[in-house]
Amino acid sequence: MTIQSIENVLYTAKVHTSGGRDGRSQSADGRLDIKLSPPGSAGLGTNPEQLFAAGWSACFEGAIGIAARRLKIALPRELAIDAEVDLGTAGDAYLLRARLTVSLPGLDRDSAQQLIDAAHQTCPYSKATRGNIEVAIVLA
Repeated sequence: MTIQSIENVLYTAKVHTSGGRDGRSQSADGRLDIKLSPPGSAGLGTNPEQLFAAGWSACFEGAIGIAARRLKIALPRELAIDAEVDLGTAGDAYLLRARLTVSLPGLDRDSAQQLIDAAHQTCPYSKATRGNIEVAIVLA
């Protein structure tokens, strides 16, 4: 598989993290400043798996919008994505697994599935995970 290189950088996220899963992450522009806590702990912070789920679902919704404009399909205002990211193990290895459940109320199933399929080809998170982790993207 050939890695496609970026030709035009649209944005660079710059985040400084210290303390790992019990630490803090802060963006260079000051817009992100979050406490981190291990998944399932009593800590008050979020965790990398939640951040990954939020980032992927937001990006995927944007990719659905791109597909809808290209295919001239009107999106429902209630478009929503529920993302689940599992952190688990297999032997000594730590692994991720993800599920995106896409809700496109009022859209016929064929059109909705066409948008989901197109978005999965466009979304950078989908591209980054393809072939690397178990992924299920389903229509609600």
